[in-house]
Amino acid sequence: METQALEGGFDDAPRDASFAFRALMTAMARPGRIETLTGGVPPAPLSVAAGTLLLTLADGDTPVYLAGEWDTPDVRQWLAFHTGAPLVGPNHAMFALGSWEALAPLSAYPVGTPEYPDRSTTLIVELESLASEGAKLSGPGIRDTAALSLPEVDAFQRNNALYPLGLDFYFTCGDRVAALPRSTRIG
Repeated sequence: METQALEGGFDDAPRDASFAFRALMTAMARPGRIETLTGGVPPAPLSVAAGTLLLTLADGDTPVYLAGEWDTPDVRQWLAFHTGAPLVGPNHAMFALGSWEALAPLSAYPVGTPEYPDRSTTLIVELESLASEGAKLSGPGIRDTAALSLPEVDAFQRNNALYPLGLDFYFTCGDRVAALPRSTRIG
């Protein structure tokens, strides 16, 4: 294992993970709200937010799919050392990471079952920009409406129509993260 894979984890794991966990849960509870997410220093092309998210939520029981240019030896080794997460194909992933284009088609990922809707995939979509503008969001956790720069609208509307089944999303850019749970309606 290369030395680079051994670096980039949390400096103070209990403290850093608790701050990151709180930011991730706040983002998911308040769809469209952009949070700062730092602590990890992952290898390229992973953003700080995506790497920190994986350090916080992935472990040896969390299958991860790396899509497109995110599936590199450096990322694989870093993820294996810091989380122990097994790498799998899209149809077995609890988390899938990549650009919007690399993660397509969404039909490749589990959406849960009526008995176990939680057995779905959470997609971590790396974006070039992330802003509180664009698509109008409404639903649980949003007082009236919120806005978020989504890569498209139709796919998220179709995903919401599957509720209580469906996919959940984290969007990352640099050290910023926002979330879109399957319960969120897109206008």
